Amino acid sequence: MKGYLVFLKKELLEYAKTYKLLIMLMVFAIFGITNPLVAKLTPQILESLMTDGIIAALPEPTAYDAWTQFFKNATQMGLIVMVILFSGVLSSELSKGTLINLLTKGLSRTAVILSKFTGMILVWTASIALCFGLTYGYTAYLFPDGDISNLLFSVLCLWLFGLFLQAVIILSAALTKSSYGCLLITVIVVAACFILDIIPSMHRYNPVSLATDNMGLIMGSVEASSLLRAIIITCMLSFIFLLLSVARFRRKQI
Repeated sequence: MKGYLVFLKKELLEYAKTYKLLIMLMVFAIFGITNPLVAKLTPQILESLMTDGIIAALPEPTAYDAWTQFFKNATQMGLIVMVILFSGVLSSELSKGTLINLLTKGLSRTAVILSKFTGMILVWTASIALCFGLTYGYTAYLFPDGDISNLLFSVLCLWLFGLFLQAVIILSAALTKSSYGCLLITVIVVAACFILDIIPSMHRYNPVSLATDNMGLIMGSVEASSLLRAIIITCMLSFIFLLLSVARFRRKQI
């Protein structure tokens, strides 16, 4: 336990020194600020681009438009940035030899995997919480009459999908020796989830539904209970991937 906490502290300091934490927070902070602004200003921008003689009735922006921007940015660019930043979670230290020195001094390989996974979760949680807080504040200011249902649950589903991706990343890192291999495996897993989602009967069991049904949840077209199976399977898969990561890394030749 002591080794786990010490290595976790080292991981967080490393994220700060290598600017990974700063990049994540800045990207999600920018999204948090611009989400409501884009929703508010888009109709005005479109009106200014219309040529003379063209009349189009544009709907008034609402709080739903702001949260549409939130989930669009977080599930697309936000998750992509996260995957790229964490793709070298093991390979960078192995190539530099810093991890080898720590292992020879008594640090368990299990503590390494658990510390890295915990550090990734903390960075992801802080980033999505910052984005949510800024979007919520600006949305409440620009659209004071907006009443959104299932909002926290919808964000929680997105957070859980991010955790699932991090479990895939840590397993991929344990299986490969380079950040490119880790990135490739992660992309393959995500692509497989989207391919399976083509089958309607698989949607309710698919982890990717936690990142695609967000707007349906807050607009009432998707029932929260319909995602229960996907939540359970996502949690189980994340746990299994973490166990496999530990088992693989304990046998990995360094």
